[in-house]
Formats: sequence, structure tokens, C-alpha cells
Amino acid sequence: MHAGEALCFEVEKILFQAKSKYQHILVFQSASYGKVVMLDGSLQLTEKDEFAYQELITHLPLCSIPNPKKVLLIGGGDGGILAEASRHSSLERIDICEIDHLVIDVYKRFFPEIAIGYNDPRVRVHMGDGIEFLKVVPGGTYDAIILDAFTNMGPNGDVVEDESFLRTVANALRPGGVMCCPADSLWSTGFSLPNVVAKCRKVFKGSVNYAWSSVPSYSSGMIGYMLCSKEGPSVDFKHPINPLNPEHLGVAKGPPRFYTSEVHMLIFFLLMVDSKDLT
Repeated sequence: MHAGEALCFEVEKILFQAKSKYQHILVFQSASYGKVVMLDGSLQLTEKDEFAYQELITHLPLCSIPNPKKVLLIGGGDGGILAEASRHSSLERIDICEIDHLVIDVYKRFFPEIAIGYNDPRVRVHMGDGIEFLKVVPGGTYDAIILDAFTNMGPNGDVVEDESFLRTVANALRPGGVMCCPADSLWSTGFSLPNVVAKCRKVFKGSVNYAWSSVPSYSSGMIGYMLCSKEGPSVDFKHPINPLNPEHLGVAKGPPRFYTSEVHMLIFFLLMVDSKDLT
């Protein structure tokens, strides 16, 4: 939530709360959103709508490039993005860097159907700070990097608004590799999409696009996704060239509930913004 905004839950039962080395973790059963997770008072996940965000932030980048082999996830300790990534049979390595082991343990205990992503044998867990991890990654290592550990890209974004950090991300990508991270809603006060696009173009020097979807528990009920490709082979984010194989579920228990190739193309239709800023 942004300043001056609130989202209320009817709490039926506190399931878990503890203070780790890094943050306060709270899990509770809500009346209408299922189980809910909060870190330091900030909403992280609800059972009701987590799948929409996790499917899109995974498949928008991975379905936009041919035969991705190596993907890195920063954050995403719940394991849901890992489960979605497991649907891509071309992947040989799925790396995740998560700073807080208690977060992983809590999700495995209370959300086993989401944390199932850790069961994929291609997953390699790196415990530590994601920023420091990226600094030592050899250049050109990854086909795709998904950032899920930081404040959304926008006026309140700290890490993802820093050009030096974005350059570190770009360095870890191969030419034509892609990055995806959450971005603020178009309704967010102070969010200037043209400014964000310009910054991303300056750093990544490839394709830059903004997609959005409805996720009820997020501020304004919608969330954005910034997609950037590194200079190299061209990437058309609006037209998936690497569609999901319905016969390959990975460790997921069923087909995606939100993402399809048709949805992939449709969510790039924008409101309230001149499309020439995104071409």
C-alpha cells in the first residue's frame, strides 16, 4: 500500500508470527483472502490472488525468448515463481537468491502447494543478499532474471530505481537476455511510466515494455510489470515465441490459472498512457 491507502482484512486466526534476523513474519487466516503473509507489516501474498502475479512475472519474460537455459530469481522465497518456472522444459538451471531462510521454512510449512517449486531438481538455492549475489555473477550468465525482492519500480522504489543496480542486472544477462520486475500501477501517485521506460532503455539498450494485470490485494487493485531486454537479439515482449507446453507441468499440480498466450498479448493494452512512449 502507498501512503494514504489501506487494505483491510478480517483476521480469523493468527497462524504464525516470529522475528527473524531480517524481518518480522506474520501469517494469518483471513475471512475472504485465505492465508495471508506479511513481512514487517507489508503485504506479501494472499492465497486468493497470488497465482495471477506469480504466473505473469514468470511467463512474460520466459515465454518471450527462445529456449531459455538459465534463470535467476532474486527473492520469491515462497517458491511460487519457481513452480511456474518449472513448466519450462528448456531450463537447465533455476537459481534463487533469498536472504531469509525462515521465510522459506514458513512458506513450506503453511503454503506447501506454493512452495512445491523447491522440489524441482533444477532449483539451486543461494542464501544471501540478492544485490551482493548479482555483483559477483559472471557477465552474461543468465537468459532471464526475475526481481521479486524489492519495492515495485516507481516513485517509492529504492533498489530498482538505482541505475547502478540495474546495470548490475544487465551485466548478468546474456545479449538479448531479459529482466522482469514488478512496477507500480498506472494509478499510483507520482508514477511516471515514460520516465521509468527512459531509464530502463538507457541501461538495457534493448526492448522495454510495461504490462499490467488485476491483482485485488495490490494497491489500486492492479500491478505493473517492467520487461527489459539487454542489447543483442531483438525481443518482442508482446508476442510470445516460446509458448507453454500444456503437456509439461514441471512440479506444478495443474495448468496455469491465469496465464495463457492470449492473456500475454492482451495485458499490453494500456489505459491512460500514450502508446508511443512504449514503442
